Amino acid sequence: MAAQMTTELPAAVPGAKPVTVERIRIHSAALEGSLEGDPATRDVIVILPPGYAAERTRRYPVVYALHGYSVGAEQWSKEIHAIEATTGAFARGVPGMIVVLPDSKTMHNGSMYSSSVTTGDYERFISHDLVAAIDARYRTLPVRESRGLVGHSMGGYGASRIGMKHADVFGALYMMSPCCLSPRAMTRLDPKDADALAALKSPADSPSLSWGQRAMLASAAAWSPNPKKPPLYLDLPVENGQVREDIAAKWAANSPLAFVDQYTSNLRRYRAIAIDVGSQDGLKADAGKLHEALDRYGIANSFQIYEGDHTNRIAVRFQDQVMPFFGRNLVAQARP
Repeated sequence: MAAQMTTELPAAVPGAKPVTVERIRIHSAALEGSLEGDPATRDVIVILPPGYAAERTRRYPVVYALHGYSVGAEQWSKEIHAIEATTGAFARGVPGMIVVLPDSKTMHNGSMYSSSVTTGDYERFISHDLVAAIDARYRTLPVRESRGLVGHSMGGYGASRIGMKHADVFGALYMMSPCCLSPRAMTRLDPKDADALAALKSPADSPSLSWGQRAMLASAAAWSPNPKKPPLYLDLPVENGQVREDIAAKWAANSPLAFVDQYTSNLRRYRAIAIDVGSQDGLKADAGKLHEALDRYGIANSFQIYEGDHTNRIAVRFQDQVMPFFGRNLVAQARP
């Protein structure tokens, strides 16, 4: 779950028409009552294409874009230069679509887009509550063939996880530098990190920890919740310097490379699946393994290794690759 940082701004497209950006809040029943107290009402950024206000009878495909670990929707929208990237993509001929960026940041900086009593059911928030709210509020095409799912890093993990399980909701799938595809080697946990995590007295103390320590807590809250273990309501995979095999097994069970074989029939339903990763990205090997797993089952997918690291090219990729991908593969309403 590499952190998201500075990214390259896509080149401006002359004559581009402006998009409309709305910031709304959506309440999710799936997130109510989380044990760590994360809010069930989430901020959501909605980007409407040029012409949305004027063409009042036209309905649009929707792309749901999931942010990575340690950032929320607002920060990620700046890191992918969402306004510039979508504006440029539409100016270059990508058909009109609505782009939705939901905020899934939690107490420990990331939900892992998983289902947990500790964090809340973010898998259902994305695949059900968010989709239903957007369909109710905007002129969407409310069918799976007109919905796309994309994410970067932790969001790429979310796109793979939710995409595999909810092919009844989405029709095209794009994973950008997905993290956490394979089981982690938790035996390498630094004793200093283990001590810091064991000494934590309250979830509210999480900001005092390092980035990596908080990522460990976020993963545990998502994948090894424990409602009988306040105040954090989670089990760590290393305790007293020893790996807890039962907890490590839970983490492994949440790895897409471990469960992809269970969802091949779902994956075959997608009109298109894409995976990309930077040539200097430490996640490159696992991304390639997911591509190979899909190929083994004869599931059509594209895989691209581009020149770049984990973050520096994602805005350009969003404009030049992600948006055109969905423009080609989502069913759009014919213009009158």
